Parts: sequence; structure tokens; C-alpha cells
Amino acid sequence: MTAISDRFETLGRNHECALIPFITAGDPDLATTAAALRTLDRSGADIIELGVPYSDPLADGPVIQAAATRALQRGTTLDQVLEMLQATTPSLRSPIVLFTYYNPILHLGIEKFIQKIATSGAAGLVVPDLPLEEAEGLLQASSEAGIDLTLFVAPTSSSERIEAIARSSQGFIYLITVTGVTGIRSQTETRVSDLLKQIRDVTDKPIGVGFGISQVSQARQVRDWGADAVIVGSAFVKRLAEGTPEQGLKAIAEFCQSLKAAIKTGDTSTNTYLDETK
Repeated sequence: MTAISDRFETLGRNHECALIPFITAGDPDLATTAAALRTLDRSGADIIELGVPYSDPLADGPVIQAAATRALQRGTTLDQVLEMLQATTPSLRSPIVLFTYYNPILHLGIEKFIQKIATSGAAGLVVPDLPLEEAEGLLQASSEAGIDLTLFVAPTSSSERIEAIARSSQGFIYLITVTGVTGIRSQTETRVSDLLKQIRDVTDKPIGVGFGISQVSQARQVRDWGADAVIVGSAFVKRLAEGTPEQGLKAIAEFCQSLKAAIKTGDTSTNTYLDETK
């Protein structure tokens, strides 16, 4: 059993929804990224998604694009991210899922890339621009290395495609709430509820819901619709980037705690929504 599957199994026994925060590696610097991983780990995160900065992040909205740009301008590289991760993961309870685009994987070579991220201690991988039809090689290499390659289901996915993705996705299934890029939104699409039921009809794998979730109340709603995990990105990235690194770390700790409390206990009395859309 992989680290991610084990985490979902443990949470499932307690009927508990997972919280998966996302941050961008290298923003504002890799030392702060390492501190942020430790902070999230002790503040309620169950799994942590770590974005590798990329120059053409097609699936990312303005907040995460800006963070990636800042990280790249400071010279952040994949090797540096993995070195930081290798030094940090031994102290973490939460499995780390790397978020990266397919071009860096192809440039390095699938086998070498998977070996490197496995050595770093990463437990999972998300590649937003990798279509199912092209995923076989990476799925096989990931599986052999004990890395879960998680695939996306979009609101526009057909029933046949949902079933095929559900069969192939490893660790969990990543359900996107909107057709578009990541970002902070004021509402969560109600059709997510129907999509969750549709996916549940064809698989018993855990389902994580992400893109656009930024409020405590949104996280609670997604949990009530039946999601096994709530994935929150831009709202964490924005908080970490504001003020000094110390202020950013404090902000993400508080936000993480409030989100986890909401999806664990149903308490939505504290709404920490940032009044920003894109």
C-alpha cells in the first residue's frame, strides 16, 4: 500500500475528509517552502501538494502563476526543489504530491524523473497537461517506483472517459470543479455534487475536489457532497506570499487549522474567504 492510499484508508475508517493544501516551491524561497511544509503538516494537512515552478503553467491562475514566476526569477530549479524535499520529508507526517507539467518530465526522461522524485521522498505526482491517452508510460513507471500518479476528471468529461480515468488513476481521483484554471472563487459549482455521484458509481477510489476552493464554507460544502479530500491552492499561495515569511507561515497555519476544523467537525463559523476572484 502506498503512503497516499494508507492515509486515505486511515481517514476513511474515521469517516474523515482529507485536507490537501497546495503551495509553490521556491516562493519566496526554498527555506520558507521547507518551513511551510512543516507548518502545514502540523496544522491539519493530511496530504500536501507541492507545485514545481514552471515557465508556462497553463492550468494555473494568476496567483499561482505569479508565485511560479517569482520562484523562477530567484533561480529555483527542479533539482533544488527535490534536494529540499529529500531533506524535509523525513520529518513530515503528510505524504507529498508533486505538481508539475509534462515538459520537464519529457526533458529529463520518464524513468530518470520518477527515480529522482522517489528518492526525494515524494509519494505522489500530478501532471495537469498529461492526457489519459498519453499517460501509460508514466503510470507504469510511477507504479513500479511506488509513486501514485493521480489523474484529473473535468466537468466536461464524458461518462466513458470518467470510467477510464477512474480505472487508471492512482492514489485518488482529482475532480476539477470548473472548466478553466486554478484560482480563488466565491462559489463552488453545484454540479460538483452530481459529478461526485457519477464518479462514485464507477469506482471506490478516493475523490479529491480542487480548483477554486478558498472558503471554509466551500470546503465544508464539498465535504458534505461526498468528497474524500478538499484541495486548496491559491488561497494558501496568496497567504504565504503576503508580508514577511514569518507572517506568511503564521497565516497559512491559521488557515489550514480553520479548514481542517470545518471539514472534520462541520464548524463553518469562521469564514476566511479572500474577497478576490479572477
